[in-house]
Amino acid sequence: MLAYIYQRIIQLAIVLLLLSFITFGLMKIAPGDPVQIMLQTDEIVISEEEQEKLRSELKFDQSIMMQYTTWVVNVAHFKLGHSYISKKPVVSEINNRIWPTLQLTIGGLIVMMTIAMILGTLAAVYQNKWVDHLSRLLAFAGAAVPTFWLGLILIYVFSFKLSLLPALGNGSLKHLILPSLTLGLGMAAVYARLLRAGLLESFSQEYIRAARARGVSEWKVITNHALRAALLPVVTMFGMSFGSLLGGAVVVEMIFSYPGLGSMVVDAIFKRDYPLIQGYILFTGVVVVLVNLTVDLCYRLLDPRIRFGKGKPQ
Repeated sequence: MLAYIYQRIIQLAIVLLLLSFITFGLMKIAPGDPVQIMLQTDEIVISEEEQEKLRSELKFDQSIMMQYTTWVVNVAHFKLGHSYISKKPVVSEINNRIWPTLQLTIGGLIVMMTIAMILGTLAAVYQNKWVDHLSRLLAFAGAAVPTFWLGLILIYVFSFKLSLLPALGNGSLKHLILPSLTLGLGMAAVYARLLRAGLLESFSQEYIRAARARGVSEWKVITNHALRAALLPVVTMFGMSFGSLLGGAVVVEMIFSYPGLGSMVVDAIFKRDYPLIQGYILFTGVVVVLVNLTVDLCYRLLDPRIRFGKGKPQ
């Protein structure tokens, strides 16, 4: 187990290094000059000397490899630099936005898992009956609807027509409901179909038939036996799609003017705030890899027969 964790930590370092290199290179070839954006004003004409002075302060006059090497060394010392626009440390900017994004992600996960568990279980238990057909119809509809369109529809219905929930901003639990529904509904459709398939496969196994032959109640057969095995592909899919969940949070935050990491990085992209963009990408890279590591470790809880490493018991 420990050897497996060490191996994943090494993989994390390699992934982050490659991610930083690709991100740094793409930002350098992207159109736009951050110096001009930082000095842009409608009233004062900025001279070339002032632009060159700022460019020298930001080390833009150095070669790209030198800039990248300097940045990597600073990151190794946990120094992510300062935002070009706000002049605040990147770590501070991320800390100020991480809690709203965490709330939104947790809310989306709750919506996603609740709907997926209900629809997936009912569809498997009542296979080829009206409940199964209805759950499949809802799953297909949820998967087909774009996130931005779903968010706008929810705003129109629950905010403008019914005046039940606020449309923009945050500050209370009511502000979290519509963004969480928008983020979770689309992904719930995928997980519901995956859970249904896993349950149907579990129902055909010998140990399920043996449990039913012993007189175990159908509820216990589903929850204690079939569901536990069916969750393995669901957990695997969650680890693979967690990055998509964070990407969806960016869209949701923009639609609902939600002050999280997603809206922060979009604003940073428009303003060419390189340190903030790089800090965000590194942060999300660490989170995604750690989530995948946690998912792998959870396999042992769902199925004790699983071993890590080269087939040797740990």
